[in-house]
Amino acid sequence: MIGLEDRRNLARDIDAAHEAGARLHLACEIAGIDERTLQRWKAHAAGIQADGRPQAVRPTPSHALSADERAKLLSVANEPRFASVPPARIVPMLADEGVYLASESSFARVLRAHGQSKHRGRAKVPRPVRPPTTHIASTVREVWCWDMTYLPAIVMGRWFHLYLILDLYSRKIVGWEVHDSDDSEHAIHLVKRTALAEGIAAMATKPVLHGDNGSTLKATTVISMLNWLGVNPSYSRPRVSDDNAYAESLFRTAKYRPEFPAKGFTDLDAARTWAAAFVHWYNHDHRHSGIRYVSPAQRHAGEDHAILAARHDLYLQARALKPARWSGKTRNWDPIGPVTLNPERDCVIKAHLEKVIQPMAA
Repeated sequence: MIGLEDRRNLARDIDAAHEAGARLHLACEIAGIDERTLQRWKAHAAGIQADGRPQAVRPTPSHALSADERAKLLSVANEPRFASVPPARIVPMLADEGVYLASESSFARVLRAHGQSKHRGRAKVPRPVRPPTTHIASTVREVWCWDMTYLPAIVMGRWFHLYLILDLYSRKIVGWEVHDSDDSEHAIHLVKRTALAEGIAAMATKPVLHGDNGSTLKATTVISMLNWLGVNPSYSRPRVSDDNAYAESLFRTAKYRPEFPAKGFTDLDAARTWAAAFVHWYNHDHRHSGIRYVSPAQRHAGEDHAILAARHDLYLQARALKPARWSGKTRNWDPIGPVTLNPERDCVIKAHLEKVIQPMAA
Protein backbone atom coordinates (compact mmCIF):
# COMPACT_ATOMS: atom_id res chain seq x y z
CA MET A 1 0.00 0.00 0.00
CA ILE A 2 1.42 3.37 -1.06
CA GLY A 3 0.96 6.26 1.37
CA LEU A 4 -0.56 9.59 0.44
CA GLU A 5 2.74 11.52 0.44
CA ASP A 6 4.42 8.85 -1.70
CA ARG A 7 1.51 8.90 -4.13
CA ARG A 8 1.80 12.64 -4.61
CA ASN A 9 5.58 12.49 -5.06
CA LEU A 10 5.32 9.66 -7.62
CA ALA A 11 2.61 11.45 -9.57
CA ARG A 12 4.65 14.67 -9.59
CA ASP A 13 7.81 12.89 -10.78
CA ILE A 14 5.94 10.96 -13.47
CA ASP A 15 4.29 14.17 -14.76
CA ALA A 16 7.68 15.91 -14.85
CA ALA A 17 9.22 13.05 -16.81
CA HIS A 18 6.25 12.97 -19.20
CA GLU A 19 6.45 16.71 -19.83
CA ALA A 20 10.20 16.30 -20.53
CA GLY A 21 9.40 13.88 -23.35
CA ALA A 22 9.30 10.45 -21.68
CA ARG A 23 6.54 8.04 -22.62
CA LEU A 24 3.92 7.87 -19.90
CA HIS A 25 3.78 4.08 -19.65
CA LEU A 26 7.58 3.85 -19.38
CA ALA A 27 7.69 6.49 -16.64
CA CYS A 28 4.98 4.62 -14.74
CA GLU A 29 6.82 1.34 -15.20
CA ILE A 30 10.03 2.78 -13.73
CA ALA A 31 8.01 4.17 -10.80
CA GLY A 32 6.56 0.71 -10.16
CA ILE A 33 2.93 1.40 -11.10
CA ASP A 34 0.88 1.23 -14.28
CA GLU A 35 -1.00 3.96 -16.15
CA ARG A 36 -4.37 2.79 -14.84
CA THR A 37 -3.21 3.25 -11.26
CA LEU A 38 -2.03 6.79 -12.00
CA GLN A 39 -5.37 7.60 -13.66
CA ARG A 40 -7.27 6.27 -10.64
CA TRP A 41 -5.19 8.41 -8.30
CA LYS A 42 -6.00 11.56 -10.32
CA ALA A 43 -9.68 10.77 -10.84
CA HIS A 44 -10.80 12.29 -7.52
CA ALA A 45 -12.11 15.83 -7.85
CA ALA A 46 -10.23 16.97 -4.74
CA GLY A 47 -6.92 15.68 -6.05
CA ILE A 48 -4.88 12.67 -5.08
CA GLN A 49 -6.31 11.03 -1.96
CA ALA A 50 -5.06 8.39 0.46
CA ASP A 51 -5.94 4.76 -0.05
CA GLY A 52 -9.52 4.29 1.13
CA ARG A 53 -9.47 0.53 1.49
CA PRO A 54 -8.50 0.44 5.19
CA GLN A 55 -11.50 2.62 6.09
CA ALA A 56 -13.93 0.92 3.71
CA VAL A 57 -17.15 -0.41 5.25
CA ARG A 58 -17.66 -3.89 3.94
CA PRO A 59 -20.96 -5.76 4.14
CA THR A 60 -21.16 -8.90 6.23
CA PRO A 61 -20.98 -11.97 3.95
CA SER A 62 -24.25 -13.81 3.61
CA HIS A 63 -22.62 -17.06 4.68
CA ALA A 64 -20.98 -15.63 7.83
CA LEU A 65 -21.61 -17.35 11.14
CA SER A 66 -24.50 -15.94 13.12
CA ALA A 67 -24.14 -14.86 16.73
CA ASP A 68 -25.85 -18.07 17.89
CA GLU A 69 -23.55 -20.21 15.75
CA ARG A 70 -20.47 -18.47 17.10
CA ALA A 71 -21.71 -18.96 20.66
CA LYS A 72 -22.38 -22.65 19.98
CA LEU A 73 -18.94 -23.07 18.44
CA LEU A 74 -17.27 -21.40 21.42
CA SER A 75 -19.24 -23.54 23.84
CA VAL A 76 -18.22 -26.76 22.13
CA ALA A 77 -14.55 -25.70 21.97
CA ASN A 78 -14.62 -25.12 25.75
CA GLU A 79 -16.09 -28.50 26.63
CA PRO A 80 -13.80 -30.44 28.99
CA ARG A 81 -12.97 -33.03 26.34
CA PHE A 82 -11.80 -30.28 23.95
CA ALA A 83 -10.09 -28.06 26.52
CA SER A 84 -6.60 -29.10 25.42
CA VAL A 85 -7.41 -29.92 21.79
CA PRO A 86 -6.65 -27.54 18.88
CA PRO A 87 -9.22 -26.84 16.14
CA ALA A 88 -7.32 -29.11 13.76
CA ARG A 89 -8.43 -32.06 15.94
CA ILE A 90 -11.79 -30.73 17.16
CA VAL A 91 -13.27 -30.63 13.65
CA PRO A 92 -12.51 -34.26 12.68
CA MET A 93 -13.56 -35.52 16.13
CA LEU A 94 -16.94 -33.84 15.68
CA ALA A 95 -17.16 -35.20 12.14
CA ASP A 96 -16.73 -38.74 13.52
CA GLU A 97 -19.80 -38.06 15.67
CA GLY A 98 -21.76 -36.86 12.65
CA VAL A 99 -21.61 -33.22 13.75
CA TYR A 100 -20.47 -30.30 11.59
CA LEU A 101 -20.46 -26.85 13.11
CA ALA A 102 -17.86 -24.95 11.09
CA SER A 103 -14.54 -25.32 9.35
CA GLU A 104 -11.23 -25.50 11.13
CA SER A 105 -10.39 -21.91 10.12
CA SER A 106 -13.75 -20.69 11.49
CA PHE A 107 -13.06 -22.42 14.82
CA ALA A 108 -9.64 -20.77 14.94
CA ARG A 109 -11.07 -17.36 14.02
CA VAL A 110 -13.75 -17.48 16.74
CA LEU A 111 -11.28 -18.65 19.38
CA ARG A 112 -8.85 -15.90 18.36
CA ALA A 113 -11.60 -13.27 18.64
CA HIS A 114 -12.24 -14.38 22.23
CA GLY A 115 -8.58 -14.52 23.20
CA GLN A 116 -8.43 -18.32 23.25
CA SER A 117 -6.07 -18.91 20.34
CA LYS A 118 -3.03 -19.53 22.50
CA HIS A 119 -1.40 -22.94 22.80
CA ARG A 120 -3.95 -25.43 24.11
CA GLY A 121 -2.80 -28.30 26.32
CA ARG A 122 -0.15 -28.95 28.93
CA ALA A 123 2.73 -29.32 26.50
CA LYS A 124 5.01 -26.35 26.14
CA VAL A 125 4.57 -24.11 23.14
CA PRO A 126 7.07 -25.09 20.41
CA ARG A 127 9.89 -22.59 20.27
CA PRO A 128 11.82 -21.70 17.14
CA VAL A 129 15.20 -23.40 16.95
CA ARG A 130 17.94 -20.87 17.48
CA PRO A 131 20.63 -20.71 14.81
CA PRO A 132 23.98 -22.24 15.72
CA THR A 133 26.63 -19.93 17.09
CA THR A 134 29.09 -18.99 14.36
CA HIS A 135 32.77 -18.65 15.24
CA ILE A 136 35.59 -17.70 12.88
CA ALA A 137 39.26 -18.46 13.50
CA SER A 138 41.67 -16.37 11.45
CA THR A 139 44.72 -17.43 13.45
CA VAL A 140 45.76 -19.96 16.08
CA ARG A 141 44.52 -19.76 19.70
CA GLU A 142 41.39 -17.94 18.61
CA VAL A 143 38.78 -20.72 18.68
CA TRP A 144 39.16 -24.08 20.43
CA CYS A 145 36.80 -27.04 20.16
CA TRP A 146 36.62 -29.62 22.90
CA ASP A 147 34.69 -32.80 23.52
CA MET A 148 34.81 -36.14 25.27
CA THR A 149 34.46 -39.60 23.74
CA TYR A 150 34.34 -43.12 25.11
CA LEU A 151 37.12 -45.65 24.63
CA PRO A 152 35.96 -49.26 25.17
CA ALA A 153 37.67 -51.59 27.60
CA ILE A 154 37.97 -55.33 27.06
CA VAL A 155 35.47 -55.75 29.90
CA MET A 156 31.99 -55.22 28.50
CA GLY A 157 30.29 -52.19 29.98
CA ARG A 158 33.48 -50.47 31.08
CA TRP A 159 34.72 -47.34 29.33
CA PHE A 160 37.62 -44.92 29.46
CA HIS A 161 37.06 -41.24 28.74
CA LEU A 162 39.19 -39.34 26.23
CA TYR A 163 39.11 -35.53 26.55
CA LEU A 164 40.45 -33.50 23.63
CA ILE A 165 40.88 -29.80 22.85
CA LEU A 166 41.38 -28.92 19.19
CA ASP A 167 42.61 -25.61 17.74
CA LEU A 168 40.07 -24.77 15.04
CA TYR A 169 42.46 -22.82 12.81
CA SER A 170 45.37 -25.28 12.77
CA ARG A 171 43.46 -28.50 13.65
CA LYS A 172 46.20 -29.26 16.16
CA ILE A 173 45.29 -31.17 19.30
CA VAL A 174 46.47 -28.71 21.93
CA GLY A 175 45.27 -30.66 24.95
CA TRP A 176 44.22 -34.20 25.81
CA GLU A 177 43.76 -36.53 28.75
CA VAL A 178 42.36 -40.03 29.34
CA HIS A 179 40.56 -40.97 32.57
CA ASP A 180 38.51 -43.86 33.85
CA SER A 181 35.58 -41.63 34.81
CA ASP A 182 33.70 -38.63 33.49
CA ASP A 183 34.25 -35.87 36.00
CA SER A 184 34.29 -32.07 35.84
CA GLU A 185 37.60 -32.03 37.73
CA HIS A 186 39.25 -33.78 34.78
CA ALA A 187 37.88 -31.12 32.42
CA ILE A 188 39.13 -28.34 34.71
CA HIS A 189 42.62 -29.83 34.87
CA LEU A 190 42.73 -30.22 31.07
CA VAL A 191 41.70 -26.62 30.44
CA LYS A 192 44.24 -25.26 32.93
CA ARG A 193 47.04 -27.36 31.48
CA THR A 194 46.15 -26.41 27.89
CA ALA A 195 45.91 -22.71 28.73
CA LEU A 196 49.35 -22.85 30.33
CA ALA A 197 50.91 -24.77 27.42
CA GLU A 198 49.45 -22.38 24.84
CA GLY A 199 50.40 -19.26 26.81
CA ILE A 200 47.01 -17.57 26.68
CA ALA A 201 47.76 -15.56 29.83
CA ALA A 202 49.84 -13.17 27.74
CA MET A 203 47.16 -12.81 25.05
CA ALA A 204 45.01 -9.70 24.97
CA THR A 205 42.09 -11.62 23.45
CA LYS A 206 41.47 -15.02 24.97
CA PRO A 207 40.18 -17.92 22.84
CA VAL A 208 36.62 -19.15 22.55
CA LEU A 209 36.13 -22.71 23.81
CA HIS A 210 33.28 -24.41 21.95
CA GLY A 211 31.81 -27.68 23.16
CA ASP A 212 28.62 -29.67 23.30
CA ASN A 213 25.96 -29.62 26.01
CA GLY A 214 27.43 -32.43 28.08
CA SER A 215 26.92 -32.04 31.81
CA THR A 216 30.67 -32.26 32.47
CA LEU A 217 31.55 -29.47 30.05
CA LYS A 218 28.76 -27.24 31.41
CA ALA A 219 29.44 -27.87 35.10
CA THR A 220 29.50 -24.80 37.32
CA THR A 221 33.08 -25.46 38.40
CA VAL A 222 34.20 -25.73 34.76
CA ILE A 223 32.48 -22.47 33.83
CA SER A 224 34.04 -20.76 36.84
CA MET A 225 37.50 -21.91 35.73
CA LEU A 226 36.87 -20.66 32.17
CA ASN A 227 35.83 -17.27 33.52
CA TRP A 228 38.92 -17.12 35.71
CA LEU A 229 41.13 -17.88 32.70
CA GLY A 230 39.25 -15.36 30.55
CA VAL A 231 38.20 -18.08 28.10
CA ASN A 232 34.79 -17.52 26.51
CA PRO A 233 32.59 -20.65 26.63
CA SER A 234 30.35 -21.55 23.70
CA TYR A 235 27.96 -24.47 23.38
CA SER A 236 26.26 -26.41 20.61
CA ARG A 237 22.52 -26.65 20.30
CA PRO A 238 21.04 -29.60 22.22
CA ARG A 239 21.19 -32.90 20.30
CA VAL A 240 22.91 -31.33 17.25
CA SER A 241 26.30 -32.97 16.85
CA ASP A 242 27.04 -31.04 13.65
CA ASP A 243 27.51 -27.87 15.71
CA ASN A 244 30.81 -29.34 16.94
CA ALA A 245 31.70 -31.06 13.69
CA TYR A 246 35.49 -30.65 13.88
CA ALA A 247 35.74 -32.48 17.20
CA GLU A 248 33.36 -35.21 16.03
CA SER A 249 35.39 -35.67 12.85
CA LEU A 250 38.58 -35.95 14.90
CA PHE A 251 37.08 -38.73 17.02
CA ARG A 252 36.08 -40.61 13.88
CA THR A 253 39.64 -40.35 12.57
CA ALA A 254 40.96 -41.68 15.88
CA LYS A 255 38.66 -44.67 16.08
CA TYR A 256 39.29 -45.73 12.48
CA ARG A 257 43.07 -45.82 12.87
CA PRO A 258 44.58 -49.31 12.34
CA GLU A 259 46.11 -49.16 15.83
CA PHE A 260 42.75 -48.70 17.53
CA PRO A 261 42.04 -51.99 19.36
CA ALA A 262 38.89 -53.58 18.05
CA LYS A 263 38.36 -55.53 21.28
CA GLY A 264 39.01 -52.62 23.62
CA PHE A 265 41.82 -51.52 25.93
CA THR A 266 43.15 -53.76 28.64
CA ASP A 267 43.54 -50.98 31.21
CA LEU A 268 43.84 -47.21 31.67
CA ASP A 269 47.59 -47.19 30.94
CA ALA A 270 47.00 -48.92 27.60
CA ALA A 271 44.38 -46.32 26.67
CA ARG A 272 46.72 -43.47 27.59
CA THR A 273 49.61 -45.02 25.65
CA TRP A 274 47.46 -45.36 22.55
CA ALA A 275 46.13 -41.78 22.93
CA ALA A 276 49.64 -40.34 23.24
CA ALA A 277 50.76 -42.14 20.08
CA PHE A 278 47.65 -41.04 18.20
CA VAL A 279 48.02 -37.37 19.21
CA HIS A 280 51.67 -37.36 18.10
CA TRP A 281 50.77 -38.96 14.77
CA TYR A 282 47.84 -36.61 14.21
CA ASN A 283 49.73 -33.44 15.05
CA HIS A 284 53.07 -34.18 13.35
CA ASP A 285 52.66 -36.95 10.75
CA HIS A 286 49.07 -36.64 9.54
CA ARG A 287 48.62 -34.60 6.36
CA HIS A 288 45.25 -33.01 6.96
CA SER A 289 42.98 -32.66 3.91
CA GLY A 290 41.26 -29.58 5.35
CA ILE A 291 44.49 -27.52 5.47
CA ARG A 292 46.04 -28.42 2.08
CA TYR A 293 47.71 -31.60 3.38
CA VAL A 294 50.14 -30.02 5.78
CA SER A 295 50.32 -31.32 9.33
CA PRO A 296 48.40 -29.53 12.10
CA ALA A 297 51.69 -28.83 13.90
CA GLN A 298 53.12 -27.15 10.78
CA ARG A 299 50.08 -24.92 10.40
CA HIS A 300 50.04 -24.17 14.13
CA ALA A 301 53.66 -23.00 13.88
CA GLY A 302 52.93 -20.89 10.78
CA GLU A 303 55.05 -23.07 8.49
CA ASP A 304 52.24 -23.93 6.08
CA HIS A 305 52.72 -20.88 3.85
CA ALA A 306 56.36 -21.71 3.10
CA ILE A 307 55.59 -25.40 2.58
CA LEU A 308 52.72 -24.69 0.19
CA ALA A 309 54.78 -22.09 -1.70
CA ALA A 310 57.55 -24.68 -2.19
CA ARG A 311 54.99 -27.18 -3.49
CA HIS A 312 53.66 -24.58 -5.91
CA ASP A 313 57.16 -23.83 -7.23
CA LEU A 314 57.81 -27.56 -7.67
CA TYR A 315 54.64 -27.96 -9.71
CA LEU A 316 55.56 -24.99 -11.88
CA GLN A 317 58.95 -26.57 -12.59
CA ALA A 318 57.30 -29.89 -13.42
CA ARG A 319 54.92 -28.19 -15.84
CA ALA A 320 57.80 -26.34 -17.50
CA LEU A 321 59.61 -29.66 -18.09
CA LYS A 322 56.57 -31.46 -19.53
CA PRO A 323 54.02 -28.83 -20.60
CA ALA A 324 52.09 -31.34 -22.71
CA ARG A 325 51.02 -33.17 -19.56
CA TRP A 326 49.31 -30.10 -18.13
CA SER A 327 45.99 -29.03 -19.60
CA GLY A 328 45.61 -25.97 -17.39
CA LYS A 329 46.68 -24.57 -14.07
CA THR A 330 48.72 -26.54 -11.58
CA ARG A 331 47.21 -27.88 -8.39
CA ASN A 332 45.93 -25.28 -5.97
CA TRP A 333 48.47 -24.91 -3.16
CA ASP A 334 47.13 -21.61 -1.79
CA PRO A 335 47.07 -21.55 2.03
CA ILE A 336 43.71 -22.02 3.69
CA GLY A 337 42.36 -18.78 5.14
CA PRO A 338 40.02 -18.26 8.11
CA VAL A 339 38.13 -21.32 9.33
CA THR A 340 34.45 -21.02 10.20
CA LEU A 341 32.61 -23.13 12.75
CA ASN A 342 28.91 -23.43 11.84
CA PRO A 343 28.92 -20.99 8.89
CA GLU A 344 25.15 -20.41 8.83
CA ARG A 345 25.13 -16.79 9.95
CA ASP A 346 26.41 -14.87 6.94
CA CYS A 347 26.24 -11.52 8.71
CA VAL A 348 28.76 -12.70 11.33
CA ILE A 349 31.12 -14.05 8.68
CA LYS A 350 30.91 -10.86 6.60
CA ALA A 351 31.57 -8.61 9.60
CA HIS A 352 34.56 -10.71 10.66
CA LEU A 353 36.10 -10.75 7.20
CA GLU A 354 35.71 -6.98 6.87
CA LYS A 355 37.47 -6.56 10.23
CA VAL A 356 40.33 -8.78 9.06
CA ILE A 357 40.67 -7.34 5.54
CA GLN A 358 40.58 -3.63 6.45
CA PRO A 359 43.92 -3.59 8.36
CA MET A 360 45.53 -5.56 5.53
CA ALA A 361 44.33 -3.04 2.94
CA ALA A 362 45.65 -0.15 5.02
